[in-house]
Amino acid sequence: MEPAPAWGLILLDKPSGPTSHDMVYAVRRGAGEKRVGHAGTLDPLATGLLVMCLGPATRLSEYLSGKDKRYTARLRLGQATNTYDAQGEVTSTSDLIPDQDAVDAALAGFRGSQQQVPPAFSAIKRGGQKAYDLARRGETVVLDARPVVFFSIELMEWQPLELVLDVHCSAGTYIRSLAHDLGQRLGCGAHLSGLRRTASGTLSVDQAVPLDRLQAAFAAGDWRQFLHPAAEALADWPMVALTEDETARVLRGQFVPFESAMPGLAPQQLGRAYNAAGEFIAVVRADLSAGVWRPDKVFTPD
Repeated sequence: MEPAPAWGLILLDKPSGPTSHDMVYAVRRGAGEKRVGHAGTLDPLATGLLVMCLGPATRLSEYLSGKDKRYTARLRLGQATNTYDAQGEVTSTSDLIPDQDAVDAALAGFRGSQQQVPPAFSAIKRGGQKAYDLARRGETVVLDARPVVFFSIELMEWQPLELVLDVHCSAGTYIRSLAHDLGQRLGCGAHLSGLRRTASGTLSVDQAVPLDRLQAAFAAGDWRQFLHPAAEALADWPMVALTEDETARVLRGQFVPFESAMPGLAPQQLGRAYNAAGEFIAVVRADLSAGVWRPDKVFTPD
């Protein structure tokens, strides 16, 4: 008897070297599932949490990619590169290395809301082409600044040429740009020499499986032990418990009223809806003016 199609999340601890797309291919091949995606790219240099979505869970990637992220970042002072990381060409050097007080003062200016310019060597498209393709051809690439938020930036380790930061930031933030911008502000130049994603939303790298262990499980046929329920990544959203009648309405794309004991909802608040059997069946969105939950995406239980 064939096992039921798998869907859910694999929390992968990505090693340094492979691209995020390489990881998608590895999971697609190992799980025998064509529908595989990830919820937030990691650069090849970076390690840590890469949330892999399988089967119908790929439809959640747009929500999961928007979750805030946490990183451990290692920065090298006194040396700037064109890619803003250790894989690029050195563009400037400086022997004027600041002391820790100067670093602390500079970091304070980055906390909170910022306008950040992404690196020229990034996958952002300009004129239908990826910026890094243009940059590799020697073209000048200037990308528009975009709003980001640094909820916290803490100095974990300090040496005269290297520092380690714990960074909690909004989705879409480039830690490479933070390294470069900090170096510019300090007047010595800097680049990102190492990066590890430690969390994405409520999910932690402590829950993740290393690639070699996952590949061994694929070979042994017992990889489903690493499959997490899709809704586990939405634990910070309100839970909406549906009656049998409300479940039928949601599965038809119809709205259901708010529960009476659900105060303080934000406009357009997203929620996770469950049927009476405790199965996750939909992402719903709050319509405050009408006092109802409207289905955003529906998932039919197996």
